[in-house]
Amino acid sequence: MKAIRIYEFGGPDVLRYEDIPEPQPGPGEILIRVIAAGVNPIDWKIRSGYMPGLPLPMIMGLDVTGIVEAVGQGETSFQPGDEIFAKVSIGQGGYAEYTVTSSTQAAKKPRSIGFVESAAIPTAGLAAWQSLFDIAGLESGQSVLIHGAAGGVGTFAVQFAKWKGAHVIGTASSKNAEFLRSIGSDEVIDYRNQRFEEIVNNLDVVLDTIGGDTFEKSWKVLKPGGFLVSTVASIPEGMPQKYGVRAKTLMTQADGRELAQIAAIIDEQKIKPIVTTVLPLADAKKAHEMSESRHTRGKIVLRVAEDPR
Repeated sequence: MKAIRIYEFGGPDVLRYEDIPEPQPGPGEILIRVIAAGVNPIDWKIRSGYMPGLPLPMIMGLDVTGIVEAVGQGETSFQPGDEIFAKVSIGQGGYAEYTVTSSTQAAKKPRSIGFVESAAIPTAGLAAWQSLFDIAGLESGQSVLIHGAAGGVGTFAVQFAKWKGAHVIGTASSKNAEFLRSIGSDEVIDYRNQRFEEIVNNLDVVLDTIGGDTFEKSWKVLKPGGFLVSTVASIPEGMPQKYGVRAKTLMTQADGRELAQIAAIIDEQKIKPIVTTVLPLADAKKAHEMSESRHTRGKIVLRVAEDPR
């Protein structure tokens, strides 16, 4: 099968498009014929060596959607022919024509959208869901500030928060303001020309996907007991106590049950994945370069095979 692998950590040039053996499912696993693979910032961070010690060579990619080709011993949750999507473990490889994953990491894909859109969901969708609901406990009537609202995690977070009934504020460049309002932002702050810390305060939740100064300035806009969740920054010791708030760094977990919940909401037409770029698998290098620029809207997806429907 064709796959994108790395033999060393480094820039986009270390990505190799090559033929490798097709994997086989073990007990409790499913073999997926991949139709599309999502691209996430964690992909190029892994490629760059942010997580040293990972075994090489490695097939890249975490997000897949496709069709169950075979099931391992004892697997009863899925059957060959099922259309699924999943967040696979590091090294199992989403950038490939076939991959295997534990059945607990997969769910049946949304019926109302195609494979390409479904591939955009797993990591970013789970990151937004787990940040807002599992960690911060966002509820209807509360206020949430989402930094990087036009990005992959941000576009899901805006829609999830609006679906929940929260007041949603997003930071983004002015060119994305109208887009963010169209998917649920009640307010949009232009981070290039406005200081969010001078505009909002007394918030229930802040979701930070940017880090740096944005993260540092977010403490002061929370109400006492509010929650700061960051997908990129570590929580400095003593800082939550200083401001009288709670805080946590997200470590996104693969969770088939939560993917099934997200699929149901999509099929109710409450939210939708935002895919702005679709490239062939062989163009993974270009996809990484685009993702690494940090200025893409929504998600980048690699098309691995033609949609069979």
